Amino acid sequence: MGTYLDAILEHHRDRARSDRRRTEDLLDAARGLGAVRGFTRAIQQAPTLAVIAEVKRRSPSKGDLASELDPGGLAAAYEHAGASCVSVLTDRPHFGGSPEDLAAARSSVSVPVLRKDFTVAENDVLDARMMGADAVLLIVAALDDAQLAAFDELAAEVGLDTLVEVHDEAELERALGNTRGTLIGVNQRDLETFEVDQQRAVRVAAEVPAGAVSVAESGVRGRPDATALSTAGYDAVLVGELLVTSAEPAAMLTELLVPRG
Repeated sequence: MGTYLDAILEHHRDRARSDRRRTEDLLDAARGLGAVRGFTRAIQQAPTLAVIAEVKRRSPSKGDLASELDPGGLAAAYEHAGASCVSVLTDRPHFGGSPEDLAAARSSVSVPVLRKDFTVAENDVLDARMMGADAVLLIVAALDDAQLAAFDELAAEVGLDTLVEVHDEAELERALGNTRGTLIGVNQRDLETFEVDQQRAVRVAAEVPAGAVSVAESGVRGRPDATALSTAGYDAVLVGELLVTSAEPAAMLTELLVPRG
């Protein structure tokens, strides 16, 4: 049985196959852009568990979460509340996001911004740079080893950090073997059942090398979860749904700024 990830990836691969733009032209354009903000460095410098606060309008499993949100205003509120970085969904069909959301968010903050999307082609990496992102997401489950290596190398060439997302120890091994391995995300949510498995996240955290920055993704439900993940060794949490569905997203974010483990 296919997962929701399979369907989303097929959409993005179809789109990539129909993309007639020359990668060389996009690379030339990306090389001419200004400096990026250091995404990994911002996490490392956080005095507490770092929070990567997400601008997220909807999800495939739950539908609309905050479809009418103001990406710039929300991102600014996140930064004011202590977020180290901002993540912005740019997938339109499944998450209601857009490159315009990312541009609006980044122009409203001074912290680094992650393009949260499904990277399946070199042009996706370069698009992230050109729309203003400081980091790009690579999902190990979506890519083969050659793609992981090529996309990470291309990201480095244009100045982007890569958040490399894994779900288990086998994927972590692939991430460390095929990318810079400096920023590792562990997704707590099972892609088939949608259930959150914090114990798996804790287990995988123990295998992340000491030199890498680790991020727990998905399923953070409040301060107790943030505390448990910090204690397990995570440097940051990436949080979207909890914040955008809160009556006071900024206040909720401050609850997650727990001491580093």
